[in-house]
This record gives sequence, C-alpha cells and structure tokens, in this order.
Amino acid sequence: MSGTTTAALRPRRRTAGPGANRWVVLVVLCVSLLLVALDATVLHVAVPAVSEDLRPSAIQLLWIVDVYPLVCAALLILFGTLGDRVGRRRVLLLGYGLFGVASAVAACAHTAEVLILARALLGVGGAMIMPATLSILRQVFPDRRERALAIGVWSAVAAVGAAVGPLLGGFLLEHFWWGSVFLINIPLMLISLPVGRLLLPESRGETDGPWDVSGALMAAAGLFGVVLGVKRLGGGEDPTGPLTLLPLLVGAVLLVLFVRRQRRLPHPLVDLCMFRRPAFSTSVGCIVLAMLALVGLELIAAQYLQLVLGLSPLATGLRLLPLTVAAMAAGLLGARVLRRFGPRRMVCTGFCLTAAAVLTLTAMGSDDNSPLLLSGFVLLGFGLETTLFGAYESMLSEAPADRAGGAAAIGETSYQLGAGIGIALLGSVMNAAYTPRLHTVPGVSAPDATAAGHSLGEAYDVADRLGGPTGAVLRRVARDSFVHGLHLTLLVSAGLLLLGAVMALRLPRIMQCGAETESGADTGTRAQTGSGAEPETGAAAGTAGEAETVPGAVEAAAEPPAPEPGVAGVPAPRGSEQPRTAGQPQLPEKPRVSA
Repeated sequence: MSGTTTAALRPRRRTAGPGANRWVVLVVLCVSLLLVALDATVLHVAVPAVSEDLRPSAIQLLWIVDVYPLVCAALLILFGTLGDRVGRRRVLLLGYGLFGVASAVAACAHTAEVLILARALLGVGGAMIMPATLSILRQVFPDRRERALAIGVWSAVAAVGAAVGPLLGGFLLEHFWWGSVFLINIPLMLISLPVGRLLLPESRGETDGPWDVSGALMAAAGLFGVVLGVKRLGGGEDPTGPLTLLPLLVGAVLLVLFVRRQRRLPHPLVDLCMFRRPAFSTSVGCIVLAMLALVGLELIAAQYLQLVLGLSPLATGLRLLPLTVAAMAAGLLGARVLRRFGPRRMVCTGFCLTAAAVLTLTAMGSDDNSPLLLSGFVLLGFGLETTLFGAYESMLSEAPADRAGGAAAIGETSYQLGAGIGIALLGSVMNAAYTPRLHTVPGVSAPDATAAGHSLGEAYDVADRLGGPTGAVLRRVARDSFVHGLHLTLLVSAGLLLLGAVMALRLPRIMQCGAETESGADTGTRAQTGSGAEPETGAAAGTAGEAETVPGAVEAAAEPPAPEPGVAGVPAPRGSEQPRTAGQPQLPEKPRVSA
C-alpha cells in the first residue's frame, strides 16, 4: 500500500510546482504584456514623423495606426483556441518570434504599404501573445482574491508600457529616425523567448470537437468589412458609394452568420452561452465602450501636443506621463477597491470619473494650459484603469475555469475591437470636423485645400510652401479647425462613457469571493496549482496543511494501520481521511474520541 500511496501523491506534488511559483509566472506574463503594450503606444508620438517621411494619405495613416489592433482583434479567438489545443505556452513563444520579425520589417519600411503590412504582422503576433497571458493567469490564480491582485499588477504593467512607450519613442525620435521605435521590441523578444521557455508552465484546455477555423476567418472578414466602411465614411467618401456601402453590408452579414454558426455547432469556437450571464456580457460591453471612447484620444492628444502646442516628441511623452502613472496607481489599488465597493460601483464610478476628465479637457485651446492638462490626464488615467480593472476582473471571474482560454480571447477581442473601431470612429469624427473649414480659406486652390485636409501636418507643409499672408491664414485656420475637431471628439467620447456608466449598473453589487470555493472543479484546480488562498473551513485548512507536509509524513498519514483480528474499533490516526483502499471499512468515530 505504501508504494501505491507514494505513486499517487507524487503527481500532485509535481503539478503543485507551477502554482507554488505563480508569482514568478505573473512576472513573465507581465513582461509579455509589456511587449505588446509598448508597440501599441510607441507609434503615437511617431505619427507626425511617419507622415512627413512616408507621405501617407489620411486613410493610409489610419490604417498604419489601427491595422495592428484590428488584425489582433480578428485573430485572438483563432489563436486562443489554438493555444487550448496545442499548448498556450507554445503559441506564446511563437508569438514572440513573429513579433520580433515583424518589428524588424516595420523599422525598415520605406513605403506606407510596407509599414501597414508589418503592422498587420505585429497584430498576428499580438494575437498569439495576449490571450495566452490572460488564460495562463486565470489558471494559475484560481482564487478570486489573489487573481484580483494579479490582474491589478497585470494592468499596472500595461499602464507602465503605455507610459514608457511615448517616452522611449520620444527619446528615440530625438536621436534617431522613426523606424527605431519598432526596434525596441527585438531585445525584449530575445529576453522573453528563453525566459518564457524556462519558467512558464504549459497548459491546455478542452480539445473535444473540430477546430472551427472557417468561423474564425468569417469573423475576421466581417470585422474588417465593417471597419473599412467606417474608415471610408470618416475620410469623406460618398456613403452610398460601392466601396463604402459594400464593405459595411458584407461585414455585417458575415458577423451575423458567424453568430448563427456558433449557435448551431456542438463544439463552437466561441461559447455564446457565457454571454447569457449578465455579469459576463456586461463586462465585455464595458470594455468595448471604454476603449471605443478613449483609445483615439491618446493619438489625437499626441498630435495636439506636438502640432498645436509645438512640443517635441520627448516633451510630448513627458506630458502624457501623468495619465499612465495614474493608471498604474489605479491598477495597484484595484484589488482593494473592488473588495470594498464591489464591481458595480467600481466600474460605474470609473466611467463617471473618465467622462468628467474628458469634459475637463474640452477647455483645451490653441495656447498651452499645463495645469488643465495635468489634472485632466491624471483623472483620465485613474478613471480609465478603474473601469477596465473592474470589468476585466468580473469577466474572468464569471467565466468557468475550464473555459479560461475562450474567456481571455473574448476579453482581449473586445479590448482590441473597441480600440480599432474607436480609432476609426473618433478619427472619422475628427476628420469630419476638421476638413470642411480648409476648403473656404481665401487664396488656397482646391488641390492645396484637399492636401491640407488630410492632416494637420500636411496643412502646415502646404502653408509653408505657399508662404506669405495666405500661408499664415491657412496655418491659423488649420490649427483652429483641429482644436474644434478635438472638442467635438471629446464630447462624443463623454457621451459613450456615460452610456458605459449606465451599462455598468447590471454588474453584481458585491464581490463574491466564496463562489469558486464551493465549486468542485475550481477547488481541484486550486489544489493542483498550489494557490495560497485562504480556505473556507477549518477542515479544508487541515487537509491542505497535511497534504503539503514532508513526503514521508504524508505517506505515513495516508496509510492507516490495519486493525488486529478480533479487536473492534481500533482508532485510526488523524489524517487517515486520505483515500483508502477498496473494501476497507470505514472506522467508527466514537473509538477515536475515546482514544
């Protein structure tokens, strides 16, 4: 019996290894997130330099910025389910390699088309990395209280990446060409590949049923069609034109067919049953609205600081630093705030704070107002991170543990989808308010007015070429039109944020920390991962404490001595509640008490 008990206990001790090092795993996952977050923000301060060097059109410039989140959003479900089948760590490491190669291509791009292609490849790599980080985090931290703290650290690292990205990008632009902002991904990838291979645990999900690749491609095509139509509308194209109306209709039809397909399949790519849970569907909607309202503002703010206020790229990064520092602070405080106030009040308050910050920033004008920008950015960063933290934590906690990969893919898809459509939507609002005024400037020909309407940077170039009073008038009108468009964009964002605050009222009022403890599957997962969560009962604590003792003591405790023949009620030693052999009678409790 001793050999059998020892063999049964050894696999448990091996599976407890990754759980015991779960905080080390969190560090590796945060580095993975930092890699993706840097690339998402470092390009923002480089947009004016890219525009000056590559001369992209307004549509191309939008594609350069948002093709990365759009491709990433379209493929997250595809690679999330692939990780469930072949291993999440394996997909994560492959994503590192592709990210590094795509970064090198982007750095050496000489045309807008090549840069768009490289950014699309970066989106593929990001789609391989992002769902793996969240699904591994969900598996390694099954206890909700620890997971809330881990998500807080995870989101704080995202804020660090957002802060370091503009600063590092500004520093590189001060000393090198714009392509250097992509080269910073390569050393991070070279470090992450061997470290991730050594420290990250491999994990897989359910592999029953066929892998619905056709459904994933259908969703990707649908998303691209919808966003392409929105881009063309924002560029001033005819809404009834075939190149605008057709992508919108085809994209919408493909998305509807994708949903119907997933409902019919016995093993769907996306488990739509999770959306029947109000907390899950509401959290996903809050993530989409938050990113839809705000992701384009950072891009517009970077152009405002550089082109309207005349700040250098490095000074622009320093001005945006309070926003990301406040977001980092909100992420670190998120677990405590969530336990005290609950998901509903936390997310709703975060939306309201962010809307207040956006409305405060509408006071920005053509002149520099440092106190206004500082207070607005701090409030914006704190409110946004509070919203996203509460929504992400509620979504992951509401999803079953055995569907962590699918839930993570849905969460990241909603994040990236909101980001991509947000840039397109807010960029369209910005162009609609900015472009018409430039066609009424006296002395400016129609071709020059069209060129100036592409962006504020091109308007300055046309004004410098024209020179004299006409150039000065064009520069002033373009600057005032940009500020007017910024104000309109901020008002649209505030409306979306207030809508998100109303939506957040459907979230649970309190944080249910004991729900997973009562679940047998999650309790088993907790035992395997070695989570340090506090057990719900004293008996559970005793069992957990005995299971993690010295192997010899565990084996001795797991094997009770057999009773002598003819002697009834021989007391069993404490700890004999370990699995007994087949046919072994259960000893009465009374002799144990008398002993």
